[in-house]
Amino acid sequence: MTPISAKLDLTKTDKTYYSAKSVPQPKHFPAYHYLMVSGEGPPSSDSFARCTEALFTMAYGVKQLYKQEGREFTVPKLEGLWWVNGGHDALSVTREAWRWKLLLRMPDFVSARSVETARDHALTKKKMLEQLHDVSFESLHEGACVQILHTGPYDSEPESIAKIQAYMELQRLIPNGLHHEIYLSDPRKASPDTLRTIIRYPVAQQ
Repeated sequence: MTPISAKLDLTKTDKTYYSAKSVPQPKHFPAYHYLMVSGEGPPSSDSFARCTEALFTMAYGVKQLYKQEGREFTVPKLEGLWWVNGGHDALSVTREAWRWKLLLRMPDFVSARSVETARDHALTKKKMLEQLHDVSFESLHEGACVQILHTGPYDSEPESIAKIQAYMELQRLIPNGLHHEIYLSDPRKASPDTLRTIIRYPVAQQ
């Protein structure tokens, strides 16, 4: 009898990527592949919700394809890249001006062809979810980073960001990429005070 392979759970097998300390620390990350979808506006918007739905729909479609091949994996934690055009600070503008790219990391064995197959299947079931067309399969290489584990509501993140900025100034580092968040907690199930979020910044030496 052929043994059934164990389900791959990246959040458990790659602790370097999915864990952080409550104080700033340097890290280095190679290139990884992700499902991605972009948009703008507040996280409370309908657009954000529909993009999130499209992203997870695609991820579970890919997961199902590989499960049939005996290469099962757990869909990882949701992530987000955040920025504001024009060099403005995110807190100095309205949330309608926020831009974001939502990400779900994929195992190394996932191929672009399987992503397109999953898209075709998803579109037959959710024809009205137009954002399925916008989900892409891309590589992201952040390299040297500084990160911190933020515990608490999203609105209090500036406290942790200030710690990262102080660390970067001390180490003579400058930002070299977008503000990156990894949502370890599900806000639908956890209270705001217990939410755990990794905040990560790619950096370069001055």
